[in-house]
Amino acid sequence: MRIAEFELERYFARWEFAVRHLLCASDVEGWPMGELLALADDETAALWRDLRLGYTEAQGHPLLRREIASLYATAAPEDVLVLAGAEEGIFALVNVLVGPGDHAIVTWPGYQSLYDVARACGAEVTLHELREEAAWAIDVDALRRQVTPRTRLIVINAPHNPTGMLPDRATFDAVVEIAAEAGARLLVDEVYRYLELDDAERLPAGVDTGPHVLSLGVMSKSFAMAGLRIGWLATRDRELLDRVAAFKDYTTICASSPSEILALIGLRAREVVLGRSRELVLRNMAALDDLFARWPGTLSWVRPRGGSIGFPRLRTDLDVDRFSAELVEAEGVLLLPGSRFGHPGNHFRIGFGRADLDAAVTGLERHLARVAR
Repeated sequence: MRIAEFELERYFARWEFAVRHLLCASDVEGWPMGELLALADDETAALWRDLRLGYTEAQGHPLLRREIASLYATAAPEDVLVLAGAEEGIFALVNVLVGPGDHAIVTWPGYQSLYDVARACGAEVTLHELREEAAWAIDVDALRRQVTPRTRLIVINAPHNPTGMLPDRATFDAVVEIAAEAGARLLVDEVYRYLELDDAERLPAGVDTGPHVLSLGVMSKSFAMAGLRIGWLATRDRELLDRVAAFKDYTTICASSPSEILALIGLRAREVVLGRSRELVLRNMAALDDLFARWPGTLSWVRPRGGSIGFPRLRTDLDVDRFSAELVEAEGVLLLPGSRFGHPGNHFRIGFGRADLDAAVTGLERHLARVAR
């Protein structure tokens, strides 16, 4: 396989651990180990205490699969495959589903592996472009026109990275229908599910909408445990899940046993875990609302409806790549220019899931005062 260099990950490899403030982080402030272990019930506390560091079941720990399945209305534990983060789920599924002569449609801008893995597999990929002037919404009519007889996979991300867009229910239902009519699988990247700014706007989980739909989940984003590297696919198509599991034999084989037990603890305490994430995101969103109010004409955005990221635009006389480079050198504050998504607009990704947001915004405003007045 020959695959394009992952622009976003190379950028983070250079800067993520060399800056003071990561104002473009896509995840929520990670849980301290001691605080997470304090949430364990008697069963999971014993599992942690008595854990042996051997191989785990390739499909995932049975208790973990059962807990993941409980996130959904229709899934059983047998409908869940545990993976090493969402990234392995994308890589394994796409390799199983598409190859030369096949066609995939993927929303864009977006996480690069969602489309470049398919390209590396030899498939033709059509990017379904989300546009700021349309509030980054999925265009249902355009999506229908993009479908071909060779379409095997449609991919959406909701809530969306990097824009924070969340489709309305009618749009989501239409996408599910379009995939069914095309005889294609629909992958719903749901890693920011539960971080909708309005709970009433939460969409059904993909797996619950039909056997042709898969849900991709992870402990990294809404659950604030990126270091566990635990993700999963959920689908009622067990034959497909078996094929993905067989492909996984050539990647990680099985998950980390400590990570599985820690993920189980977190999922069983999900009301506490998600409550912490939502509180942090909502508090930081209010701080960003104030930031944008102070810099009209310089910063603008379509306010996110879900997740812990947004995709603001910098005024056009300030090149966002140069601005970001100068900001990290002057203030130790990192933004992610839209160019890392291949996006030509003067946008950047901003993250609002971290505890140091106020300090990061202070550094950003100091730099804005130097260059934008």
